[in-house]
Amino acid sequence: MEDIGGRLREIRTKLGLSQRELADRAGLTNGMISLIETNKASPTVASLIKVLNAIPMSVVDFFQTDEADAKKVFFSVDEQTDIGSNNVKLMLVGGKNAGGQIEVIHETYPPGTDTGREMMSHEGEEGGFVVRGEIEVTIGRETRVLKAGEAYFFQTETPHRFRNIGDEVCEIVSGNIHVEN
Repeated sequence: MEDIGGRLREIRTKLGLSQRELADRAGLTNGMISLIETNKASPTVASLIKVLNAIPMSVVDFFQTDEADAKKVFFSVDEQTDIGSNNVKLMLVGGKNAGGQIEVIHETYPPGTDTGREMMSHEGEEGGFVVRGEIEVTIGRETRVLKAGEAYFFQTETPHRFRNIGDEVCEIVSGNIHVEN
């Protein structure tokens, strides 16, 4: 989806929220919401999650625009949704499972990139495997550099951040489960 701003504006107006109300709920500035909605700024992964938590809406629901997307079982490369920012590429596929939403993400972090300066948090669980390279993962107060073959799993309510401090591209395959309330 190239028009993240348009999609956000559409959802916000359907819910009857002003930009200021959404900004207050998400802990962002009104100006940042305006820049995102006009596609003059790309939100970091952390900022997008804050905005979606304020609505509330899962990342999968945000990027699935019709019922056909929700029932899709196979995805070619060009059908996967890129939800990345800051040169981080996050290719998302997902849909509903029995208890909520599941997202499967192929993450690509060039050297020096991260998910944003701010730690992110949301309801659910996440686990992943480092396929190539290395990544610094901070979960709460713990930080560790994971290398190819290593993995992680945590409750996503705990603030977290991913950062490539290495000299080569890092690839991760992860899964996120968002529990619906």
